Amino acid sequence: MYKTKIDLSEKVRRNVIVILNDRLAYAIDLQSQIKQAHWNVKGPNFIALHELFDKLSNVVLEQIDEIAERVTSLGGTAEGTVAVAAKRSKLKNYPLSITSGKDHLFYLSTQMSVYGKVVREAITDTDELGDADTADLFTGISRDVDKYLWFLEAHLQEKA
Repeated sequence: MYKTKIDLSEKVRRNVIVILNDRLAYAIDLQSQIKQAHWNVKGPNFIALHELFDKLSNVVLEQIDEIAERVTSLGGTAEGTVAVAAKRSKLKNYPLSITSGKDHLFYLSTQMSVYGKVVREAITDTDELGDADTADLFTGISRDVDKYLWFLEAHLQEKA
């Protein structure tokens, strides 16, 4: 741990950093899966989905940066390599064979929902540890996840 004048105890910071690095792994994994969909989507809605996936990738890249910077501001080391992400993330492996827009939408919406769940857990956990700022960071991420999950799911929904 690096020294900081942030007025959270070292114990709190250490525990929060573990949570942040765990969610960093999820975010890195998710962003790479979104790019996989972006590069490989095919079908009648190609351009709309290609652009949506690119936008979503950029949103998650911003989240990655915010999470990693929070780790370092608390005196920790952001553990953001692909190898670490692959080891820690519990997201399912992305099927490399899919190309249809509908299949990508289904798979990405499922992954986004898992990511949203672990982000919401992080809100509760960091708040209980006494780090309202990190809980707030995760709250903002959660709002983005819900918004873009809606965007993905809207493509799969039809009037009942």
